[in-house]
Formats: sequence, structure tokens, C-alpha cells
Amino acid sequence: MAVHLEVVARVATITIDRPGIRNAIDQATAHAISVSIGNADANPAARVIVITGTGGYFCAGIDHEAFARGELFHSPTNGFAGVTKRVLKKPLIAAVEGGALDAGFEIALSCDMIVAAEDALFGLTEIKRGTVPNAGGLVKLPRQLPPKIAAELVMTGETVSSAFLASLGLVNRTVPRGEALCAARELATKIAANDPLSIEISKRVLNESQDWLVCELFDRQSAITAPVLASAREAASSPAGKGDGTTTGP
Repeated sequence: MAVHLEVVARVATITIDRPGIRNAIDQATAHAISVSIGNADANPAARVIVITGTGGYFCAGIDHEAFARGELFHSPTNGFAGVTKRVLKKPLIAAVEGGALDAGFEIALSCDMIVAAEDALFGLTEIKRGTVPNAGGLVKLPRQLPPKIAAELVMTGETVSSAFLASLGLVNRTVPRGEALCAARELATKIAANDPLSIEISKRVLNESQDWLVCELFDRQSAITAPVLASAREAASSPAGKGDGTTTGP
């Protein structure tokens, strides 16, 4: 199998396993990633999802030999590899070693957070081959970086370091080579320790509110967060939630 899924301690890890070609994605791999993402999002034992690659590399994009054979990589509903257009309930974290290029970078852009090795490289190099990054790069990059920086990356096709992207807020944290997956899992574990409904609703508002009008912000937020607040109020009003009224410290 070119893709592996495991769930440990409320964290699902999806691993792309084609190290011989830097985890480049063909049709079968794209389908396997899509299935794994869907299974992880639906699995009640998982609260956070981490996606990574084997062999010291995240993903070099599409398998160009597979592309030449006419293989397909996109789902009409969920986008490239079932990731780039998908709306997930659970947070998705990219653990990047080596590099995230082209469609690999577009997968990372579709994640809620990115943890990367200090020497990892990112780039959308499609323009060098006479094509364009249409798996999300053109529309997501200028929403996550200053537009002029996004324009330069797209139009030059050059790669940049994880440190550079961290300085602009696109990468959450950089770590020594070989430690990206461990650090991503540590971050995922901190998130997974929280209430699952609160995680899901917070993620939804964070993502959806980017397109809301200012005058709508609080009304639309309230409509979505109401179930969380109601649940918290019910828990606080229950005998177990009230406790005995004593305190043990300041």
C-alpha cells in the first residue's frame, strides 16, 4: 500500500509511502489518500489528523509519468487527492520533511497547520513546465500569504525555505530535520486533549468566517457555536458540574 493510516492516542496519522519518487502521487495513491482522509475524519477514536510522507520527504506533487498516461488525481467534490477541496470536521496538520512541492505544497496549504523541518523547501514550480498550480495554489496562497509574495512564488516557480514561510505565518513551527512528524503529533496531542465538539466548531468558524461580511460576524458565529455553549451550560448546571462549592486554592 502506498498510503498508511494509523490512529494512536486520538491522533490519526496518514503517511504517503512512495519514497522512491519522493512520494509523488499517482491515481491509486490519490484515491488512497482520499479514502484515508475520509476514514480518519469519520473515526470517533481520532480527534486530529496528521499527514506526512516517508523517506524524509513530504510530497513532490504529481507523478508525471502517471500524468502522461492520463491518470486522474482529482475528485470533483474533494479536489486533488481528496484533500484540497474537502471540508473536514477535524483539524489537519502537515508534517513536512524534505519538501512540499507543487501539488504537495497545495496539500499542505489545505491543512489547518504546518510543522516543518528546518531544511524543508516549499514551492509551486508548475510555471516552469508551462502549467499552473490549479489544485489550490492560485487561490489559497494569496489568502495565506501577502498577495505580492504569493504572486512572486507562483510566477517565478522558485522554492523557499520553511523558515521564510514561518516568518510570514504560513508554517506554525520549524524543527530539526527528522523531527517534523514527532512535533506535529505533539501539537495534535495538545489539540486532541480538548473537547471534540469545541474543536470541530472552532475549526468551522475559523475557516468559514474568512468570507463573512463584518456586519455578519457575530450573528453567524453565534448560530454555529450555540450547540457548544448549550452543552457547556448543561454540564455546568448538572450536579457533577456544580461540585460541592468548595475550593482548594486561589
